[in-house]
Amino acid sequence: MEADSLDPATPGNAAPEVLVRATNLKKHFPIVKGVFKKQVGAVRAVDGISFDIHRGETLGLVGESGSGKSTTGRVILQLEEATEGTVLFENMDLGKIKGEELRALRPRMQMVFQNPHSSLNPRMTVGTIISEPLREHGESKGTERQQRVEELLGLVGLEAKHASRYPHEFSGGQRQRIGIARAIALSPDFIVCDEPIAALDVSIQAQVVNLLENLQDVLGLTYLFISHDLSMIRHIADRVAVMYLGKIMEMSDVGDLYNNPKHPYTNALLSAVPVPDPEVEAARQHIILKGDIPSPANPPPGCPFNTRCPIVQDRCITEEPEWRELGSNHWVACHFAE
Repeated sequence: MEADSLDPATPGNAAPEVLVRATNLKKHFPIVKGVFKKQVGAVRAVDGISFDIHRGETLGLVGESGSGKSTTGRVILQLEEATEGTVLFENMDLGKIKGEELRALRPRMQMVFQNPHSSLNPRMTVGTIISEPLREHGESKGTERQQRVEELLGLVGLEAKHASRYPHEFSGGQRQRIGIARAIALSPDFIVCDEPIAALDVSIQAQVVNLLENLQDVLGLTYLFISHDLSMIRHIADRVAVMYLGKIMEMSDVGDLYNNPKHPYTNALLSAVPVPDPEVEAARQHIILKGDIPSPANPPPGCPFNTRCPIVQDRCITEEPEWRELGSNHWVACHFAE
């Protein structure tokens, strides 16, 4: 999968600026046994994926639990070291940057975590939590830092008086707003949103997504938005990559992917998303996938999806499909996609 070929420029238009580029990215966790910790295998959490994220856009990364989405986000931010492949941030190879040089770059790359209850220190006040990255990176002091905290609280829809309170005094949605305020404290360019609404009530999810969209417009942010909620991804993403068993199955502009899915796995995922019109919903065909996602420690040969695919043929069991373009900027890994 060639990264340069993923997002060809539209003829006559300037190519969008690539902020993040992952090329043949792999993360394998070793399986060890015995007293001497001999490696007997590996969990292929991420198994050779490539994609670009353009400055100012939101790339949605979707798939079932265990498909490797969160690991991809952590490897991009260098919270996990890649087994193979490269991650470029503004053409800087993050895998070759270590120590203080990487620490100096971290303010520009942040993360919003899935569970706001466990990602916030319960012993710290909200003001201390939000000001911690400012303190760690020597950004502002005293009154100036306090003013910055109040400004950040305002940006996420909270009040200045909330700075003296503790996380347990807030609802789940408010805690996630605190986590977002902490993530934008150092004015980053790129944020990985790792299932940021999964732990929230449905009534609150849209509010948090709208907040992220507003912050993107105001601050010029670029997102990798990881989720299993396809209806929310459709709302926030510009492009969508569908991941299964450590590999990307399909990638396209959001409208094209939802209106004209090419891969049988994407079709199955979209068929499970309810439609608000009862008559349309009653007439729809729901694709029920058999079995569970295979273990990434022992993936099947050929196409990773062949054990559950409703249109599987002999070729799928022996030959891994080529990553190819079908239509403008619509990429798919399936022998029989048209």
